[in-house]
Amino acid sequence: MTVTAAPTAQQLFENMPVARPNKIAQWWALTGRLVRTAASSGDLLIVVGATFIFTIGYWLPLRFVMSFQGINFAQFVMPIIVLQTMSFTMMSNAQIAATEAMTGLNLRMQSMPVGGFVPLAARMSGGFVRAIVAMISSIAFGYWIGFRFIAGPAQAVGFVLFAFAVGFVLAIGADALGSLSKSPEALSQALSLPTLIFGMLSCGFVPEKGFPHWIRPFVRNQPVSQFSFALRDMAGTGVTWHVLWVPLVWLGGMGIVFIPLAIWASTRRS
Repeated sequence: MTVTAAPTAQQLFENMPVARPNKIAQWWALTGRLVRTAASSGDLLIVVGATFIFTIGYWLPLRFVMSFQGINFAQFVMPIIVLQTMSFTMMSNAQIAATEAMTGLNLRMQSMPVGGFVPLAARMSGGFVRAIVAMISSIAFGYWIGFRFIAGPAQAVGFVLFAFAVGFVLAIGADALGSLSKSPEALSQALSLPTLIFGMLSCGFVPEKGFPHWIRPFVRNQPVSQFSFALRDMAGTGVTWHVLWVPLVWLGGMGIVFIPLAIWASTRRS
């Protein structure tokens, strides 16, 4: 009678089935955590309140001045309101990424069987939820002050999709900076200055002719102005390729720079 030796603990461990982590489930869980945190902390309500403040703050002071020039200011200013709400979402993403880097959550994720791109994808999904809330609020407040989609449903869908694309590119760029900075307060201050400069020196608030001649080339060609041109035409007469190609070049160029930077910043080991 042959006696078979009992398997060792190492052999039992080697023969055990290995559980494969489900990256979709991980992404869903992390996204849910971010959305629940945003809802319970009042962050989504802050998005709605900030959108209301942007709408009133931009429309109320200049509507009478622009009406004297024959400009429907609600229609004119709506693109910059939407872009400002997208930049607000951008700063929220930057703060979340910086907080996760500062508290060591990124390092803990890297030491666990979590997909390398999952935390970044979850932060983008959480930012997209805030962007949806901001977009709905912007359109609702825009209709309240007199904004309308005149060019039809297809152009209206293009308006929303293009605004989300701009928001995504800004959010992923801000996420990269947040993952590298580890200081939410300093990062928020650093992002506020270029947002203010590009916003005020753009054709989102006043037409190009309202600026001094020497600065008009910058005002006309910088990305915020080009994005506002495209969005304004999508909501009004309908955008043409002659107007759309420059904003798309800006959008594509920013994506080429920001997306690889965000992936590297999120997956690198400190």
